[in-house]
Amino acid sequence: MRESWVDVAGARLYVADDGDGPPLVMLHGGMADHRAAWPVVAPLAGRFRIVLPDQRGSGRSHCGRPLSFDLLADDLASVLDRLGLPRAIVGGISGGAGVALRFALRHPMRVLGLVLVRPVHAGADRGYTQQQAATFAAMDAVASRAEAEGVQVLRALYASLPPGVREKALAMIEDFDAASVVATSRFVASGAQPFASTQELRLLSTPTLLVRGDDPMHPGDVSDVYAASIPNCVVLPATTSDVAGPIGEFCDRYLGGTATIAVTEASS
Repeated sequence: MRESWVDVAGARLYVADDGDGPPLVMLHGGMADHRAAWPVVAPLAGRFRIVLPDQRGSGRSHCGRPLSFDLLADDLASVLDRLGLPRAIVGGISGGAGVALRFALRHPMRVLGLVLVRPVHAGADRGYTQQQAATFAAMDAVASRAEAEGVQVLRALYASLPPGVREKALAMIEDFDAASVVATSRFVASGAQPFASTQELRLLSTPTLLVRGDDPMHPGDVSDVYAASIPNCVVLPATTSDVAGPIGEFCDRYLGGTATIAVTEASS
């Protein structure tokens, strides 16, 4: 896997990329790094150039300053510039789907297609559910101790994860920076949203692939909002186990291929 660094205002961003061919960006969620996104798209590295940034304040992209969706979206624009990629398929998982969506709204001419995997954010007019807000507040209460006690305080947050997933999450901690952990956790807990309302989603002209969520942190109601509001949206059920296959077919379609995705298309 290739590695590079991109200097932007207030941060130095780490980027991993692998494979050759049309570019496919996949963004990780909060309190993670590029390694969380890699398994979703790894099978596609033989046909596409997979771009995996550590977002500002995550992984090796250390930054203890306040975060915003506009800032993270503009960071991705700088990453694409550094890699010489005018346009790309852009996707994200969980909280990373929010950044991908904000990028599509803020830099629409740079997005060939949008991939949203189990999104978290319902928009500023709805905000978090009570359970989301409570969970993120509890996470922030632990993460806010990182500067005083070290990033190992995050181990408590990962203790309840399933075996295998827990070990991968714990491995990521070693590259975390205490100030970045605090900034990221504070941003997630703040309730910031990547779009204002469904009216903003209706402005998206980008072909979109949505993998539905179905758990308390990725509510099905959020996916319902996206499916009903994004004009050109292909929807995959939450039970989809092979996400890479449909993503590859989606990329083929919107990068000039002829593949057909046999799932429901929802439009407003």
